[in-house]
Amino acid sequence: MCRHLAYVGPARPVADILTGGTHSLSQQSWAPRDMREGGTINVDGFGVSWWAGDGRHTYRNAVPIWSDPTVDDVLSGIGSTAVLGAVRSATDPDSVHRAACAPFGDDRWGFSFNGRIIGWRNAFAPLLQSVPMSDVLTMPATIDAGALWVLLRHRLPAGAQSALSSVVTDLLETDDPRLNLLLCDGNDIWATAVHHSLWTRTTRDAVWVASEPTDGDESWVPVPDRSLIHARPGHVDIWSLSETPNHQPLHSLKDTR
Repeated sequence: MCRHLAYVGPARPVADILTGGTHSLSQQSWAPRDMREGGTINVDGFGVSWWAGDGRHTYRNAVPIWSDPTVDDVLSGIGSTAVLGAVRSATDPDSVHRAACAPFGDDRWGFSFNGRIIGWRNAFAPLLQSVPMSDVLTMPATIDAGALWVLLRHRLPAGAQSALSSVVTDLLETDDPRLNLLLCDGNDIWATAVHHSLWTRTTRDAVWVASEPTDGDESWVPVPDRSLIHARPGHVDIWSLSETPNHQPLHSLKDTR
């Protein structure tokens, strides 16, 4: 399917978030450990967003992350307190192009999708009827992730947690749903886990959310299946997707180190 991660904390080189650790996102592109029958490698492109004072910036390329010198030559010299990265395994071999690589988003939001929606055109046809046609026509790529971003963006005014919960709930009845969504605004991280793996790690001043742990630190915690999380430095709240975000979280993870 894909692998993705998000980080919020003290400023670090963007490249370090992508390549740092004994099991970095870059390594997960060719040696993932927990794909759950979602493919074997993630070499159909990659992308990264980072936040600065003037908004969100993004770099994407439809080549394997390890083959692009921009990561070491350019991104190693850019620091940011928030990073969202993704490596891609394309469900549709005809969609291997830059526009189909996450993260998607706008000036504030960055979005990535790890999963698949079988028959996504039929699944989204009724859901997108409430979205202005002008927005539908701005779909970043004609793939399930592109349709997801258009629908999610339309619902974000209700709040990130509510938007993610409603979108995933609407798609849970599709055939074999795999719905790990990752959203960041440069300060907070929201994510869902449906079928695929998701982990969090938090310290007093930083938080990571990732498909797989990027190192051997024992503080990584797996997110239960069919959950929604809200993460920020020092704190992770976890809800069951059967509950609304208005309920108290099932779990709250804190770290004051």
